[in-house]
Amino acid sequence: MGQPVVHWELWSQDPAKVADFYAKAFDWQVNFLEEINYRLVETGGEGGINGGIMQPQQGPWPGNMAFYISVDDLDGLRQKIQDAGGKIVVERMDVPNVGAFSLFEDPDGRVMGIWQQQEQK
Repeated sequence: MGQPVVHWELWSQDPAKVADFYAKAFDWQVNFLEEINYRLVETGGEGGINGGIMQPQQGPWPGNMAFYISVDDLDGLRQKIQDAGGKIVVERMDVPNVGAFSLFEDPDGRVMGIWQQQEQK
């Protein structure tokens, strides 16, 4: 079974401006999470994928957006990506009480993310 895309992210030097644009243009609901300086986006509609808007704090991160692919074993997939010819560009980063992610570059230089949801207790 394949791994679904579960989240997208826009990386911006002015995330408030970008969030305002998408809220006005597409009627997306944008909630600012001040404690992590992140804008969580609900696109609405059935079957849509929600995302986020943020300013990278480490970097520079290549490109200005990414899709996140859901995985069960973040560390194992990072190795599988490297074995398949990809490159890890951001090591494992934990999101407290939510999960963890890593960013990789495919053979064409495209940056994507992998996401492992934290198990609910």
